Amino acid sequence: MAAANTTRCDEPSTVVTCSGLVTKRAPRTASVGVAENGNSAVLITVAAGDVLDRRRIDLTERGLPTHPHHHEGSWAIGRYLDSPWARPISLPDAIALVERVRASAARGARDALESLASAVRIPIASIALRVCPELPPTIEERIKDNRAQTVADSVMYREALAGAARALGWSVHWYDRERVRHDAAVALGRPDVEPFLDALGRKLGPPWQAQHKLAAAAAIAACGSQPR
Repeated sequence: MAAANTTRCDEPSTVVTCSGLVTKRAPRTASVGVAENGNSAVLITVAAGDVLDRRRIDLTERGLPTHPHHHEGSWAIGRYLDSPWARPISLPDAIALVERVRASAARGARDALESLASAVRIPIASIALRVCPELPPTIEERIKDNRAQTVADSVMYREALAGAARALGWSVHWYDRERVRHDAAVALGRPDVEPFLDALGRKLGPPWQAQHKLAAAAAIAACGSQPR
């Protein structure tokens, strides 16, 4: 088949309407759904209901703690000192450690998303991340707030991925874990998304766990919210 007769998925295609009007259809784009767990995350990239890529990433370098707000930050103010892994650390040192982990996560997110963009055959337009709770503005305040320190590390990693995505020109969609499956079903025009997610898993093969299904649902929901 001659190359001139093919249309790439990432290029606009010509559409001739019944009236003879020639228009350009918008290029197909992909969305990335993320299910994070600590400093690692599962990324599922979807376009038009098809999974284009499935991968797991680690955001920080080896040797760095994964929960510096929750662990080292807590120890710095005298919380959880009876745990067997607790060690002495000052509050300034704990804050500096959080900054190191945050910088590492930003680099890891940038490298991971750039690698994904290079591997996927069509342009990525958006990323879907779990919505972040509102937290105090500073690291010290997050450490000292008993509720905030339990979620601040997870928020830090989601914010790193959001920043890296925006730098690539992707839009960022924040999903509610409790309703993202409903939103995915609406995007697909189905009453229930679970049978569709199960079929995707059978097609792809293992691993296909709860986090993969969550990330896929988030990506599908984000695709449905894109302008057509």
